[in-house]
Amino acid sequence: MCYVFCFLSKESIINRSFIHPIYLFLFSIIEFKIMTFNNNSIKVNIESWFIPMDILMIICTGFVVIVALIFVIIIILDKTFRTVPMMLLCNSFLSELIFGCIMLSMAIFTLKNDLKQIEYEDSFCIFRGYMSYSISAVRSHSYLLQSIYSYISIIYPSNINYQSFRFQFLLICLTWFISIIHPLPFLLTNQIKYNVDNQICHMHFQSSLFIFYTCFLSYLNPITIIIIIYFKLVRYVQKMNKVIIPTNQLLRAQRELIMVRRIIILVIVLITLGLPYTILFLMSFFTDPPKYYFRIAFLSVDLSLACVIMALFQFTDSIKIFLIQKINKWTFQLL
Repeated sequence: MCYVFCFLSKESIINRSFIHPIYLFLFSIIEFKIMTFNNNSIKVNIESWFIPMDILMIICTGFVVIVALIFVIIIILDKTFRTVPMMLLCNSFLSELIFGCIMLSMAIFTLKNDLKQIEYEDSFCIFRGYMSYSISAVRSHSYLLQSIYSYISIIYPSNINYQSFRFQFLLICLTWFISIIHPLPFLLTNQIKYNVDNQICHMHFQSSLFIFYTCFLSYLNPITIIIIIYFKLVRYVQKMNKVIIPTNQLLRAQRELIMVRRIIILVIVLITLGLPYTILFLMSFFTDPPKYYFRIAFLSVDLSLACVIMALFQFTDSIKIFLIQKINKWTFQLL
């Protein structure tokens, strides 16, 4: 039908008096759609480095999604991994998976608009921006929950209730709920907007109060608590070395301390690779940030995602051993 109308003018349709009401109605709809698309897809200029940067972000986030999905499937399906620590680890992998999917969707959207050189906001743009804030908070709090569990295991080893599957699962649900609803003020006050220069829907850095609010809830608060827990555990384990205690209790405390130390390393990776975002945010207090500041900031976020997922694999000995055994078994069967 669309191709027929391409060869018909509006006047020629109107001259066909016996059928012109139907044709005129359909022609008006097509004409309205074309005008709407043209209004929503204004041509824009792009820089030469946009496309390579978009592709790099897609590669990083695609890698994160694939690896995190494999880990989540392994933990869910293998019965040997159905323990409280593995549930908390699965929560971290799940948050990385969902956050990776969101960032991948953003990168694909940006690449499409850059390739077409258009100004176009799709129906999921605001939703992606909202969820990026939500799941970012879930990620940080998932590592906080692992640290809290290690702290309880060392300081209160006899308190089984706080170490139970039910209690830890309740904490997971609570952090997800708080993290998902915390960006609601951004949505209700229309702070998340489409930025044509960066081809993304996000809050402008000029919204300093809202940015500080989400940075505090998503990063500063959980990271500060993780660091405090680590130093308290270090002091506690040092005191344990000076007194006579059962060997198994000391070994368990040292093992949990190593786990928290690994979380600290992940936090350091997040902070280091997230520096461009932080620097650009602090710049906005004194001067206007660069025109393409979101592209620079989100590239650092995607790179940190890839680094974190590789570090998680390196630190998770049980999954690493499981994968090596499976790969060796499949290789043996093929040979």
